[in-house]
Parts: sequence; structure tokens; C-alpha cells
Amino acid sequence: MKYIFRLSLLILFAIVLSACTDDSDVEEADGEAEADNEAESGGDLVLSTGNDVVSMDPHSSNDLYSDQVRNTIYEGLVTQDENFEIQPLLAKSWEQVDDLTWQFTLNEGVTFHDGSEFDAEVVKANLERVQDPAVASPRLNLFDMIEEVNVLDDYTVEIVTEYPFAPLLSHLTHDGAGMISKEVIDEDYEKALENSNSEYTVDEYYELREEGSDEFETIADEISGDIGTVVDQKPVGTNYAEFDSRTPGERTVLKRFEDYWQEPMNLDTITFKIVTETGSRIAELETGESHVISGFEPTNLERIEDNPETEPYTLYNIAMEFIGFNTQKEPLDDVRVRQAISHVVDREEIIEGIYSDTGRIPKGPIVEGLTGHDEDVENLEYDLEEAERLMAEAGYEDGFDISIITNDAPARVDAAIYLQEALEQINVTATVDQMEWGAYLEEASTGDHDIFLLGWPNATGDPDQSLWPLFHSSMLGAQGNRTFYENPDVDELLEAGRQESDEEKRAEIYEEAQEILVEDAPMIYMRQALSMNAHRQEVEGLYISDYNKPDFRNVTITE
Repeated sequence: MKYIFRLSLLILFAIVLSACTDDSDVEEADGEAEADNEAESGGDLVLSTGNDVVSMDPHSSNDLYSDQVRNTIYEGLVTQDENFEIQPLLAKSWEQVDDLTWQFTLNEGVTFHDGSEFDAEVVKANLERVQDPAVASPRLNLFDMIEEVNVLDDYTVEIVTEYPFAPLLSHLTHDGAGMISKEVIDEDYEKALENSNSEYTVDEYYELREEGSDEFETIADEISGDIGTVVDQKPVGTNYAEFDSRTPGERTVLKRFEDYWQEPMNLDTITFKIVTETGSRIAELETGESHVISGFEPTNLERIEDNPETEPYTLYNIAMEFIGFNTQKEPLDDVRVRQAISHVVDREEIIEGIYSDTGRIPKGPIVEGLTGHDEDVENLEYDLEEAERLMAEAGYEDGFDISIITNDAPARVDAAIYLQEALEQINVTATVDQMEWGAYLEEASTGDHDIFLLGWPNATGDPDQSLWPLFHSSMLGAQGNRTFYENPDVDELLEAGRQESDEEKRAEIYEEAQEILVEDAPMIYMRQALSMNAHRQEVEGLYISDYNKPDFRNVTITE
């Protein structure tokens, strides 16, 4: 059965403005002039996005828009290729010494944008900073298994984990493991200690932290409000672009780092420009005011494809959009009710009618391409008769009242309205409440909500990050588990998956966990999304990863 959507699909007609350019060839007077032209061939690239950077500190905010900028400034010890295989970066090699100990040999001759040197002390300073309670990093859960960071010599560092942790290398590819200049880190702590009128120096603070004394906890609490200010204002990494300027709410400008330890980027500058309205971003792309845009509704895809001057850059990311149930609140604490609601949702209809046939239906919480994805798992498909049977069995054949909350993203609101209408078939009366993003996340973290719509990006490419934050009982609420799902069997499997080093055995563990999670239905695994980006035809060499993070190092802008 197909539903009549109460959707407001705005059809945008745009006048395409063609800019006149001089395509005549210019002969260079001599070889020196030709070399200068090559050096400047990259030009100044403008990328428009709908949201501003929250923080320039990689240990701070946990949002994609900040990461897209920070990913060009900072680098970690290791990185990933297109197949999620670990590759060297600031560390040229590594060895797992035993179940708990990893040893990394660092590249020599790497300098930060401020001219300071990258070495083992820098690694120690960064990993201890992200764990520091004064920093209160939202990325702590990615690194809280690290027990010690030991400097063996200038270019050898040892990481010791509290327990065997198989995905450590994947976690070290995360933006939260981006290396900040130690000089900036020291300055950040120095300013925070001064502002709190502390009698301790930075080195003394580090010593107290190493000891883990009660006195350290007191000082950390006192300076917590000031930590990160310097790093946010002076973001200094080792990557191919360095910070130039920022006007909050308008733009962030980066420039080529001439002393980059690998090949410098072609572009002279990259400007991340804030253009909040989708239609305006597309118009900027069409007129050439922006070279790249990040984020637009699927309904605009045809407009971009039909314009000879613009080209979409879409890719399946490793994020999953879902409809979540508060599993600890009646009547959603009954698995039969959750299964019944799952059976009245036609996910194909959502993708076709709301997302303009972009995206694909996930089999479960682990998307295609990742270890543990199970193509054979039997999902809860649309089946009205089965839904009615389950409701009757649970004692709710006459239905009930319930609320659905969502943020104000247009497609997500439409999906919530779709769910509201679908629930009428099993006598459930639902309200839909739209909220501003921050208020929405807070509401969905309290445990007072019923049904919510959200997405979860896997930020490391490891199945641990697809399941642990969303379903482990230690992660209830704002840490990720907003369904408040608790299952000892799933906890045990996820803990085993973290410690199992054999990839085949790990895959079996996650496949078993996924089968339970589909049957228990703490959420409806609605859609694996397409990242919607686009660029002008004159932009060449752009690469956007599966994490929807652009790489500009090989980009040129042709005339």
C-alpha cells in the first residue's frame, strides 16, 4: 500500500548565469615565468556549506562540519585507504609487541605550521590531552582504553592499552587523534592555569596528571572552562593546509603550507564559506561564486546534473539513518510493539518518496563494506498483517498515543510525518515535534522521549564504532545509546569483538550481534545515505572520502 505524503517539495527553477572568460593561450616569456604559473595554478577554491565550524580543536566538538575543515589542518599517526586498510602517515611503521602494547616509529623531519618539530613527545602530549578530564573531550570514548603513552626515544612512542583492543589503529585514524603542536598545547594549559590563578606551572600540572593524584582532579576541574581556547584560535597541525583566518558565521580560510613534509597542495587557499540555504548554495555553484558545495537535498540532484557547468559528487557514506525507540519506556519496552512498528514502515517507499530514490536500505546497523556486515540477515520488512498480529499479542490492538521527535531537517521531518501516518494503520496516534538541533539532541539523550529519528556516522571504519556507541549499555544517553537499549548478550559480544584480533572471528562476532539487534528492534535501520556534494567542471583532482571529508591536496582549478 502506498501512502499519500504531506510533503512540501519545492521545485526550484534557476537562471544559469554563464561567466565570460578569456580562453586565449598566454605564452610565457621565459622558463621562470612558466614555473611561477605552475606554482600558482591551483588558485583559490571556495567550498560552501550550510553549517559553520564549531571548534578548530580536534579534541573538542564531535561534528562533521568542523572535521571537514580540521581534516586539512591536522594529521594523525596513521590513515586509511579507500578499502579502510590502515596506512602510514606521521608514523612510518608500527608493531604490536603484545596484546596490550603497540610501538610506533615516527617520520623524522616533519614540522608543524608554527615551525616546531613533530616527535614522540608531541604524540604523548596529544593523547594525554584528549584523555584529560579538564578538556572533557567528547571523543574520549575513542581513546579511553589507552593506559600509558611512553616516549622510548625521539621518534619511537609506545601505547599501552588497559585491555586488548583490536580496533586501536582504526581509532588512531579518527580526527580526534589529529596531532596539535605541543607548543600550542602548552600555551593552552598555561593560559588556563593563569586564568584560574593556579600556583602550578604547566610542567607541574603534567606531573600531577601523570601521578593521577586527588590534587590533579581539583586543578583539572578549576581550569576546565578555559582549556581549548588557545587551540581553537591557533589551530596548528602538520597537514598540507594551514590556518589563515576565520570570521565566525561567515568563512574560514586556509592557505597552502609551503613546508609540508610531503608534496604541498596545488591550491593557494581554501575558503569554507557558510551559505545556510540550499538554493543559495546551488546558485553560487552555478554562477561560479563557489567551486564546491557540501550538502543538498536529493530533490536538487537533477538540477545539478542538467547543468553543463556543474557535476554532482555523491557517494555512499558509512553512516546509517534510523528510527529509534526508547526501549525502556512503555509500550516500547515490549519487543513485540517495536517489531510491529517496524513492520508498518515501508523503507523502500521512504527512499523513493522522500529521498528521491537516493540511498539504499541497510540490512542492519553495520553497512556494506565493513567487517561484520551480514547480507543474509532477515530484516523486519513491511508486513501489515504481521504488525496487527504482534499488536494484538502484546495487548495493544486498540493502539495507544505516542510522540515522535525530530530535528528540523526537511527530509527527516517528512520521514517523521510518514511514520505518523503509517502508525494509524495499527491504531497508534502519534504527534510529531520538530526541534532545533541542539535542543533535539538533548531531548533524545534524556530518556524522556518515545520515538526519534537520527543518524549515526561510523567515524573509524571499524564495526566497533557501528555498534558500541549505539547499543552497549555503558553508552546510554548522550554518548550514543539514545534507545537506552540494554542486552547482556549484546554487551558480551561487543566486548569480545573489541578484543578479538582474528578478523574472521571478529566478523562472526559482529554478525551474531547484528542478528540479535535486528530481532530485538531497538531501531528501524532506515537508510544508508548518499553524501550529496557537487563541484564545478573546472575543479579537477577533488577526492571525497567515505566519511564525507574532502581532500584538496591534488585539486586544481582550470580556466
